[in-house]
Amino acid sequence: MEFRQLKYFVGVVEAGSFTKAAAMLNVAQSALSLHVRQLEEGFGTQLLIRDRSGVSVTPSGAKLLERARIVLNEIRIIKAEMNSTAAAGEVTIGIPSGAARVVSGPLLEAVAKELPSVTLKMVEGMTGPLEEWMAAGRFNLAILYRTADAIAGLPILAKEDFCLVAPPNRPPFPNVVALSDLHAFPLAVPMRNNNVRRSVADVVAQHGCRLDVRFEVDSLSTIISMVTEGKAYSILTPSAVHREAQQGLVRMVRIVDPVITRSVVLAVNPKDENAPAVAAVRKLIPGIVRTLVESGQWPAKLPTEGSSVR
Repeated sequence: MEFRQLKYFVGVVEAGSFTKAAAMLNVAQSALSLHVRQLEEGFGTQLLIRDRSGVSVTPSGAKLLERARIVLNEIRIIKAEMNSTAAAGEVTIGIPSGAARVVSGPLLEAVAKELPSVTLKMVEGMTGPLEEWMAAGRFNLAILYRTADAIAGLPILAKEDFCLVAPPNRPPFPNVVALSDLHAFPLAVPMRNNNVRRSVADVVAQHGCRLDVRFEVDSLSTIISMVTEGKAYSILTPSAVHREAQQGLVRMVRIVDPVITRSVVLAVNPKDENAPAVAAVRKLIPGIVRTLVESGQWPAKLPTEGSSVR
């Protein structure tokens, strides 16, 4: 019996099916089936009842489930204790304003809970200054934005599609807007050195389109306020305005023909890569992002297998 077999068994039971568990655990469904079957063969008894509606536990499976949860919890405690012993010190991370709106709270909570000996210093800002400060070595870690041709081997946390952010009281229009039609909307956008601005401008130029940029503002909160007040439109990713969209303060309209996508990546200062505290925080971030995306709190897509953090 292996630790991961217990983990997979509990995952399948809690998910209610092999299909859902495979997605949650990021493991092939065939691998899950194999490990559970090996457990059953090892114990010489059936643990799960499989039918079209999913899975349920047998009496033997219920006993194993109870014990497995205890074992897995003890292992989590041991890992946390070992991490807190080895990882101690101060870690500084830079996070763009849009991503910070969804990831900063969960990251602070996770560090406080799992790495009590680590002090996390978080700097939020627009992407232009953050890029410069990371290049100057002011951060140990940074969450940054990259277009597909500028990832340069950095591990991808998530992918976001840009949308037109509109005031809520504007006349109705479809749920999508073509790139070639964006010129009809007066925009408030970040300054030219901002990654958001560059990502959109590059695609617009490649397709011979144009934008009506009325305001250049290096403040996300100001841009959002201008949109909610009906003074302008903007082009942002859903993470930046997810809260306001849920409250009905803005409308998000997906940009198509083509879709404009950017990657959210995790960068580490090379000189800090092997520092225990930095490595511990760095290890936490992909799991936090995955949970936020899968729960719908971060309206983004997870990277395909092989492009995620190793």
